[in-house]
Amino acid sequence: MNTPCLIIIDMQKGMANPAAGSRNNPQAEDNIARLLHAWRTAGAEIVHVRHISRSSASPFAPGQAGVEFQDALQPLPHEHVVEKNVPDAFINTGLERWLRVRGIDALVLVGVSTNNSVEGSARTAGNLGFKTTVVADASFAFAMRDYAGVQRSADEVHAMALANLDGEYAAIKHTQALLERQPYAAS
Repeated sequence: MNTPCLIIIDMQKGMANPAAGSRNNPQAEDNIARLLHAWRTAGAEIVHVRHISRSSASPFAPGQAGVEFQDALQPLPHEHVVEKNVPDAFINTGLERWLRVRGIDALVLVGVSTNNSVEGSARTAGNLGFKTTVVADASFAFAMRDYAGVQRSADEVHAMALANLDGEYAAIKHTQALLERQPYAAS
């Protein structure tokens, strides 16, 4: 099997703003950077996904600082960038076609937020038949109220999103387990 494509979802400056709310996995960016380094070292395919809001008031609107990729996770010129305006990276983006043309059948998803863009993209990837992995410690969520009005911690939101995906849509792994596997182990 070929090395899976690493898909980094919404790692934009606006996600690092404390105003985004209470989050979990403070080491997620470091783990994403470790995976990114390993994929680059292996010469494997990488896709950077960026959310572009339709609302001019959003920190993810064109021209806003929040829409830019985080400095440590900037795409290289030859790495593919997908811009989306809904949570799911496959909707109206051409991502599926880009992957299929390259014969890519396996994906590793990381980024934010676990219960929104990561979960939405992983569900579609799984439904489209891609062998999909979500990296639990290289993604994160924000605290939020559930439908019943109960405040849920970021850890609870994250864990529920991973549970929603596990087995049916994606495998759930951790950074170190992926880095220990060949051919994309870091050198």
